[in-house]
Amino acid sequence: MSMNVQSIASLPDKINQIRLLTAKIINDEILPNENRLWRWRRDGDVSDEERASARTLREDIKLKVKQAGLWAPHLPEEYGGCGLSFLEHAYMNEVLAYAVGAASLFGVVAPNSGNQKILLKYGTEEQRKKWLVPLTEGKMQSGFSMTEPDNAGSDPRSIKTTARREGDEWVINGHKWFTSNGIGSDFLIVMCRTDDPTGPADRNGKMTQIIVPTDTPGVNIVRGIEVWGNASDHAEIIYEDVRVPVGNQLGQTGSGHQAAQDRLGAGRVYHCMNSVGQMWRAFDLMVERAATREVHGGLLQDKQFIQGFISDSYIDIQTSRLMTIHCAEQMESGADARTEISALKIYVPEAYSRVVDRAIQVWGAAGVTGDLPLVGMYQGARTLRLADGPDEVHKILIAKNVMKQHHAGGSWDFGN
Repeated sequence: MSMNVQSIASLPDKINQIRLLTAKIINDEILPNENRLWRWRRDGDVSDEERASARTLREDIKLKVKQAGLWAPHLPEEYGGCGLSFLEHAYMNEVLAYAVGAASLFGVVAPNSGNQKILLKYGTEEQRKKWLVPLTEGKMQSGFSMTEPDNAGSDPRSIKTTARREGDEWVINGHKWFTSNGIGSDFLIVMCRTDDPTGPADRNGKMTQIIVPTDTPGVNIVRGIEVWGNASDHAEIIYEDVRVPVGNQLGQTGSGHQAAQDRLGAGRVYHCMNSVGQMWRAFDLMVERAATREVHGGLLQDKQFIQGFISDSYIDIQTSRLMTIHCAEQMESGADARTEISALKIYVPEAYSRVVDRAIQVWGAAGVTGDLPLVGMYQGARTLRLADGPDEVHKILIAKNVMKQHHAGGSWDFGN
């Protein structure tokens, strides 16, 4: 089934053009070839010829994306992107995420995309040329190494991995896991607790992000952590006296926590943008099944239970979509969107889970097979309730912000 995307009368022509061009590539190039493009990921019994054919097909699609001016929408043109604003990217992503794996064919794939934004904001021009440009061109892969097995990921200030200054080098020691894309990366951005004797006293012991090439002595990749019963590229890594130049530091010493918040705040919204597109796909699959499957003397679409599924999923998608767009508008305007981000981060993954769960139920046993993309969606939706901060932490933040506003003498303004 093709994705139905039409112009939205209230939107500028540029956004409509982006959405329509993206949908055309999704419908013409990616959906008809989904099984060929990604089969190697889920099926080990793939011949070298099939792998080569799929690789060629992916490169052909990437070329068409670049010709359409849609490559790396999150980056400015001078660094190989197409320079979309945050809001423009939001409208694009709800279309882009409809197809499994499509984002990577448009130059947007985590953790590279998040690392690119960090390099763009905190990197020197030399660092951007050395790391950002090859990353955007697909000549390098990167990982993000923050989470530790012995410390709560929801409390990044508890990180124990240290970087000790010795002359013109940082010496890094620590234990990380769930380092995204850690297995195949050329370099990692590592969050460290820095101890810089030559720096200002108020910076000692604060967080700093440091670029570490994976071939550096002392970078010990222990394993790819199994996720949902499957192998993954989320790596467990032990850093033992890893020495890198001080010039690999991103931003000022002690700026790492803010850099992480910049990355995670935008990342949470991007995840929700993607979730909306995936919900759209699950919804279409559910409706298609309901319209064609006969059971107990009639079509599923005529059963009240299924009608309830359809209406509830419609409501979940519309509320998620409008919340996401509103939050993107807030971020684009420069407003403090922390409360909106947290609300979005809680609501959308839960809605995503509900929509996919209903689609699986309507498809029956076929819904839990590899013949449909629903299993991956279901697992992804559940994972998002942990990724980028668990729901409980975001609920606490929302309540604190609301009470802070109240004690400052004002009720909450839901219009802004």
